[in-house]
Amino acid sequence: MTIELRGADPDQWDYLFDRVVRAFHANPDAVEERAGWRSVFEFDRLTTAWDGDEAVGTAGLHSFRMTVPGGGLLDAAGVTMVTVQPTHTRRGILTSMMRRQLDSLHDGGESVAILTASEPVIYGRFGYGTATQELTGTVDTTRVAFAVPEGTDAVRLRLVRPADPAALAACEAVYADLVPGRAGMLARQPHWENLPIVDAPAARHGAGPLVCVLAETDGEVRGYARYAVAHRSVGGHRESTVNLRDIAALDPATYAALWRYLASIDLTSAVHFDNRPVDDPLLHLVSDQRRCDLGVLDSLHLRLVDVGAALAARAYSVPVDLVLDVTDAFCPWNAGRWRLTGDPKGATCERTTDPADLALDVKDLGAAYLGGPTLRAMSGAGLIRELRPGALPTACDAFHTTPAPWLPHGF
Repeated sequence: MTIELRGADPDQWDYLFDRVVRAFHANPDAVEERAGWRSVFEFDRLTTAWDGDEAVGTAGLHSFRMTVPGGGLLDAAGVTMVTVQPTHTRRGILTSMMRRQLDSLHDGGESVAILTASEPVIYGRFGYGTATQELTGTVDTTRVAFAVPEGTDAVRLRLVRPADPAALAACEAVYADLVPGRAGMLARQPHWENLPIVDAPAARHGAGPLVCVLAETDGEVRGYARYAVAHRSVGGHRESTVNLRDIAALDPATYAALWRYLASIDLTSAVHFDNRPVDDPLLHLVSDQRRCDLGVLDSLHLRLVDVGAALAARAYSVPVDLVLDVTDAFCPWNAGRWRLTGDPKGATCERTTDPADLALDVKDLGAAYLGGPTLRAMSGAGLIRELRPGALPTACDAFHTTPAPWLPHGF
């Protein structure tokens, strides 16, 4: 079998997207989703694998700006549409596409690549580590009460069409205000503002249409929530679920007002959510966490393409001066010792021949990059070796950031 790697042209979109749909067992009739992804796709960043005249693999990239610890925005390559057709798996096609992709990023100067994984076990061997997690749950609103802060009753709620231009602009303004405050968030690029409101009837799975509620104080939009209600009947009466797509607020009272509203919608008995930060205030608003069916999943996977540039691009919570001995089997240009010197104002990271303080793989350094999973926990799993006594606590304090890093949406 001879596999040829190529680029792609816009006129191949439907052909290639059909193969992505097939690989992910998605709904081919969700035409609105197809159009939404077409509007943000970058064809000059797509790698395709061909067996003769058949496309058997795809791996694309989005150009993102991601918040890093310290509040700055870093260029990040968002890996997307990674597929190999079921007839061609386990033949090295994925590895060859990852090789081409990371080589191009190294040549192009982007120091970080990110992705969300349908199968997390796949990407560790290419140097990706789990850098953020997401909180999932279903709140039993028949048995859970909400404690709300002072000022919640002053928040005005208003239902609007999700696609209404004024409403969409107001929601985007709230989102933009939140981006600098949490590592892992993505600044909105052109046309991405429309993805959260795509509402394909073929992909609703029994739910009604998407609904948007705005939360206002003194005439200013301070938050919003988007949701759909999935209907079901139990014993002759309705016990429907509010499926929360996204929620954002600029202050505690607004956030509490939105949650109290979602939990009190008539003819519903639960609110289901898939992606919230692991330190979400919801945990402290509900009267009983056990009635929320909480879970934690991996979310953003991060790969340091250029160790020195990436580590120098973020700030550190306390002053740090460490030499890191990094192993990187897939991108050997990262391997070796790096001196990291930084503080809350910024950092430098350069090659050194000095003795190492910590030894770790690039995958685990990527997992720690946004300040989420602690270096100490990874050390306890045997993934990080402390070579100089006292180096690990310093690194843990320096890399850690609050609030917890979080990826607000997939790609």
